[in-house]
Order: sequence, then structure tokens, then C-alpha cells
Amino acid sequence: MSKTRIFAITLVLIMLAAVFTNPSKEKMEAALSTKAKDILQKQLKYEDKGAVELGMMLFGDQVIREFVNSYTTTSNYYLFSLSKINWNGEKVIVGGGAFGQVWISPKLDEKADKLIEVLKNQ
Repeated sequence: MSKTRIFAITLVLIMLAAVFTNPSKEKMEAALSTKAKDILQKQLKYEDKGAVELGMMLFGDQVIREFVNSYTTTSNYYLFSLSKINWNGEKVIVGGGAFGQVWISPKLDEKADKLIEVLKNQ
């Protein structure tokens, strides 16, 4: 077998593996929700952790679910997936997924900090 044929077969196998292990939209949204929950807990900075946990149970999950459903979109490109956040009409890529893995960008932290500043100043 020639090197070109081996390279082509290897490339096709890698592409097939990427297609079949591409993370689903639900997995991408779950990773975004987890990251948003961490950011929200970090921003609250309360002394009493029990109060934070109770508040998160009562209101936090709803806020996070609303944020993920309203401000983020996930696009499946078969070989990989991208999650974007819509901030002031600008779409910024905040996460990606391939081969069964999901990665969240630090840009989500930056956008969340800006959003919390806006909410605090109102």
C-alpha cells in the first residue's frame, strides 16, 4: 500500500471517529450550565455556604437554565460542536466539543463578569 492511501484511510477513520463521538447539544448545554453555576457561586461570595446552597436550589438553577436557553446557542458541525453566547448582538464562541469532550473557554468568565457588573449597577 502506498503512503498516500494509508494517509487517506487514516484520515477517513479519524473523521468517522469524530462524527460518532461528537458531543450532543444536551452535553454541551450541561457543561455550560455547570460552568455558569460555578461562576454564579463564585460571584455571590457569601460567608454562609448553606444560604448559598439554598438560594441556588430555589433560584439559581432557574436563572442558569434561563441563561443557557436564552443567551447561548450550540451548533453541530458533525466533526465538532461550538457553543456561542449572544452578548449585545455579538456572538462569541465560549465552548467547543469533539471526540466526546467538552471545553469551555475563559471568555465565558469575562462575559459573566461584565453581565454581573451591569446587574449590580442597576
